[in-house]
Parts: sequence; structure tokens; C-alpha cells
Amino acid sequence: MTAKLLQDYVVRQAQLRPDEIAIVSGDERLTYSQLDRQSNSLAWRLRAAGCQRGDRVALLVPKSPLAIVSIIACLKTGCIYVPLDVDSPRDRLDLILESSSSRLLLAVASSASLAEKLLTETARTTRVAWLKGESEPTSSTSSLTPAFSWPVTEAATAPSNAGRPEDVAHLLFTSGSTGRPKGVMITHANVMSFVEWAISHFNYTPEDRISGHPPLHFDLSTFDIYGTFAAGAQLYLASAKLNVLPHKVAEFIRGNELTQWFSVPSLLSYMAKFDVVRPHDFPKLKRLLWCGERFPTPALIYWMKRLPHVEFTNLYGPTETTIASSFYRVPECPTAEDAPIPIGIPCGGESLLVLDERLQPPSAGGVGDLYIGGVGLSPGYWNDPERTRAVFLDEPFGPGSGRIYKTGDLASVGKDDLVYLHGRRDSQIKSRGYRIELGEIEVALQTTSGIREAAVIAIESSGFEGAVICCAVVPERGMAFEPQVLRSRLSQRLPHYMLPSHWLRFESLPLNGNGKVDKTVLRSQFYESLHPEVS
Repeated sequence: MTAKLLQDYVVRQAQLRPDEIAIVSGDERLTYSQLDRQSNSLAWRLRAAGCQRGDRVALLVPKSPLAIVSIIACLKTGCIYVPLDVDSPRDRLDLILESSSSRLLLAVASSASLAEKLLTETARTTRVAWLKGESEPTSSTSSLTPAFSWPVTEAATAPSNAGRPEDVAHLLFTSGSTGRPKGVMITHANVMSFVEWAISHFNYTPEDRISGHPPLHFDLSTFDIYGTFAAGAQLYLASAKLNVLPHKVAEFIRGNELTQWFSVPSLLSYMAKFDVVRPHDFPKLKRLLWCGERFPTPALIYWMKRLPHVEFTNLYGPTETTIASSFYRVPECPTAEDAPIPIGIPCGGESLLVLDERLQPPSAGGVGDLYIGGVGLSPGYWNDPERTRAVFLDEPFGPGSGRIYKTGDLASVGKDDLVYLHGRRDSQIKSRGYRIELGEIEVALQTTSGIREAAVIAIESSGFEGAVICCAVVPERGMAFEPQVLRSRLSQRLPHYMLPSHWLRFESLPLNGNGKVDKTVLRSQFYESLHPEVS
């Protein structure tokens, strides 16, 4: 069968190789037949609960085979799945559920307490459905009346689905400068266009063993899941606990004989820092891919020297353009630690445009705004036409010219015709692969008790985090300056990766001639605080 929708990848593999392993998570294994039949069964339960094409279903399920079953089941009903970060604070999840207007919230025992708070303390019509694993919530632990409870069962067929490739498959919520996360709409066609290109470009086969490192609410995971299923390969889900144990990550790659590793560079830099990769390590590894932030050249050199048999590729693309829009295969180990690594050339069906404020190419080698066009472009932000119009330009070069997306990144085209990045035009940063709007942190700080004024900046770092988030605070009168207390209060509003790690107390914030906070002065003071040896 020819795949027209994302779930068709699973259906096809269940027909071709039903007994082959699809997902590995620790000691748990799921074959393609089991994945297909379990997702069929759950899809029927979703349909019986009233879920129809276009309805949103939120997933409060940790990364696991059950979570993947849930994703495929949502697609088989024609629904839009909304993966939630189970470690995010409730306030942020509240905003996502409110924005997505999800009909159902799928949850498991480990997330029951959070589900209870999300659905009982707000006036929301979303209902919960319990996915039964080794244990399940009971009346003594949850007061919620579920739409259904689903023990893992199988069904031979799925509900009929009149979905189309242009239908939205999932919503991924990213940081927003106004303090409200933005829901990026990603269609079946968006994902399939990249996957089909990548399968051919990287020469995937059913013998591949693919890493599943990123969390499911992170766009990199989309490639891991559907790239694996399109090829009939095996997906190895990596526990989030590995991120703080670099030697365990190395053991994970080595012990599972992975053929592909795909992650953000900060983890790879962390592994290089602790020197956990042996010379000629990971003999089965064929490809190492990274995306989401800059990979420091010294760390790349470390990896390439130890793994001369591996192909190293830099992928680039914001969530709004699906998984990636450009690629650059590093042809040889760089000789200089300050050698820039380009984002390269467009992936199949994509275009990269470096333009000035008049939407014209700058002079040769000049820096301009980076725009992206092509098959990966999201339809826009969920229920937010104003934000969509601000960055998705409709046919800017005349009728039939197509849409382009303004990334906010600054870029240039080198003499080698490759595209190079030169930072951001706005206050958005990347830290540990996550896209973070500093304005969202500042909005949260405005409602944090103990703070009269606050400003946030970021300082680039060569360390694991990629960028150090710094917070300048003017405490409320009579209040002690206790960064750990302030950080704890802020954690009720923001996920852990958005919390400032460095804090300084001010009597008043420095202002520039326009009366705005002078972040140049703040950046200088934080830099001196972080690097006293050079002050």
C-alpha cells in the first residue's frame, strides 16, 4: 500500500513484517503487528467517546510504547494529538489545554495527580481517559469520572477515516513572547514530505536501529517516530534520565547497537566534556544527526576524531517548518576549533532565502533575515491568525510565489553557496535544544511574589546548556533576595529548562536613553559575574 497519512506507515509495516520489532523501551518490545492492532483498539475507544476528525486529544503520557500507541490511535480516528510535557508546571499545561480545547486527556497512573489538578480545578469540558498499564488510578486516588478506561487490547481493524494529507496531525506548543505558548500546526503532508526525503537521502533500511532521544512534545521526535516506521526499522526509546548521565548515553548507543543517533548538540557536548566516547566506539553507528542549536566545533572535533566511520550531519529547521529545512554533511573533521559549521543547503522540496528588509537578497556575503519556504511550512499557529500573519508571509513575491516563514535568525550565503547562521534578531534563544522566548520568562516574573522589577538576558556558553539564562531582580521593599526561593516560585509557571540559572540583585534596573532597560549594561555585569577571571 502507498502511505497517504502518517498512520499508514504502521499499517503497511504490519502487513509486510508483522512480527518484526517496531519499538524497544528497556525490556519492553512491541512488534509492528502489536502496534497496529493495539492502536486500532484504542482508536475504537476514542471514536466511541465521541472523538471525530479534527478533534484534539491531549497526551499526558510519559515517553513509552503506550505513548506511541496513543499517537497512532489518535491519527487513526482523524484526531489531532497534543503531546504534553509531564514535567511541565500545571499553569503552563492549563494554557495549552485551554488553547487546544482538547476533547480528551489521555493519562496513566503516574500522571493521575496532575490530570486531577488540570481537570478539576478549572471550568473545562475536557474529559480524562485512563490508559491502563501495570496500575491505574482508582476512586481512592482520583475523583474524575473517566470517559473510558482502556486495558491494552487489540483489534484487527481501525475505524474508517476520511482524513487527508493536508489535515493537521499534531500541535506542538512552543515558547511565546506574550507569556502564552504558541500551538504550531503540523500536517500529515508536512511530516511525510521530510520523512520521504530523509529515507532516500540517508538510505534507511529495515535493519536500522534508530534512537528516540527527544521528548514527544519536541519536534525532533517526529522524525524518530515516523522515519523509523516508514523504513520498517526499530525505534529505541531513551529515558529522560539518561540526559544527566553521559556514560549511560554511551552505553545506550553501544549496548543497543544503534545505527543512528539524533539529538540536540548540548547532549553531545556534555558527553564530550566527560570523555565518554572511546576511539572507534559504537561500531554499528552509521549516522549521527543533530538539530535544534549550534554544535560547538571543539565538541564536534572530539566526536569526529573518535568515530571516523560515522557520517555527521547538521540539520536545521524551526518547529514552524516541521522537522528540518536544511542539511549539511560535515565532509571531514575540522582542523580549527573556531571553524564555522554551516546549516548547508535546503532539504528536498524546501527553500532557504536570505533577504533584507525590502525582501531582496543582500550584497554578496551580506547578513540578512533567513526565510524558509516549501513543503515543510506549517499552516500557522492554532487559533492565532494575528501571530500567523506576522511571520508567515503569503506570496510576498507576487501571485503563485508561495508562502515563506520569517525565522528570526540572521544568516548569510557563503562563497561556497552554503547558508551560515549569525544569531537572532529578537530575544529568542536556544538552550538544551529548546526554543525559549525570554519575554515569556519576564512575563512570568511579573507575577512572582517577592519581585518588584526583573529583566532577563542570555549569555552564550560553551557548556551543556548552550546559553545561560540570567535574571536581574529588584526585590520588593523589605524582601530578602533569595534566588532559590524565587526560582522555586517561578517553577510553578515555567518548565525547568526556562528557569534562570544565574541571578543578580539590583536596587534599580539600568535604563538607556529611551527609558528602557539597558540590557547591554546587564549583559556586561552578568558576564563579569560569570567570568571574574577576565574582569
